[in-house]
Amino acid sequence: MKKEMNDGDDVVVVGSTKESSTNNGVNMEKIDYVYKVVVIGDSAVGKSQILSRFTKNDFCLDSKSTIGVEFQTRTVTINSKLIKAQIWDTAGQERYRAVTSAYYRGALGAMLVYDITKRQTFDHVARWVEELRAHADNTIVIMLIGNKADLVDLRAVSTEDAIEFAEDQGLFFFETSALNGDNVEAAFFKLLKEIYKGVSKKALDCGDGKLNGTDLRGSKIDVISGSKDFEVSEMKKLSTCSC
Repeated sequence: MKKEMNDGDDVVVVGSTKESSTNNGVNMEKIDYVYKVVVIGDSAVGKSQILSRFTKNDFCLDSKSTIGVEFQTRTVTINSKLIKAQIWDTAGQERYRAVTSAYYRGALGAMLVYDITKRQTFDHVARWVEELRAHADNTIVIMLIGNKADLVDLRAVSTEDAIEFAEDQGLFFFETSALNGDNVEAAFFKLLKEIYKGVSKKALDCGDGKLNGTDLRGSKIDVISGSKDFEVSEMKKLSTCSC
């Protein structure tokens, strides 16, 4: 487990957009892979603010609870591959325990967020991990996020407690501040790079990057924004191969 980015992987920011599940706009930009990432955790821990900070570099002091299903995207380059991160918000459903298996379907990564000033939100993290592992793919990459790290005087969860839990559960860990942006990009980039490593390894394990005789390395796909057909990266489909 690492708390900061200190490896040599190439990560380049390309652009960002905001989309909703009802958006019928077409983005003709060609990209290599689409990675679906879900953001989960108790209500009011700052999930939507973290997402907004990463995709738009924005923070709204008057932010209200998310209503309706939506996702936002940001495109980056990792190891010369153009990656579109499609990041889904729970849309307030967590308040009613209405987050279903459909929300997790196809997710390659998860941001599990708690509020460092509210111990209860950290105590619930184990339940969220259990839910993730019950509904998501067993290869999903999980990043534990302690948000609102700028509120030092109000801290109720020690960094040491969070590190211990993350190490015990095999999670990556960062403390972030959506307010000032500290570690938000670093956490997302680390998650996306770990997903890339995982799907690349799976491709090699399934026949040196080939499936049914087709070379998948460097393949291109056209992405239609808002289309459910692209909620899952093309590489994710390799999980069906028998290897």
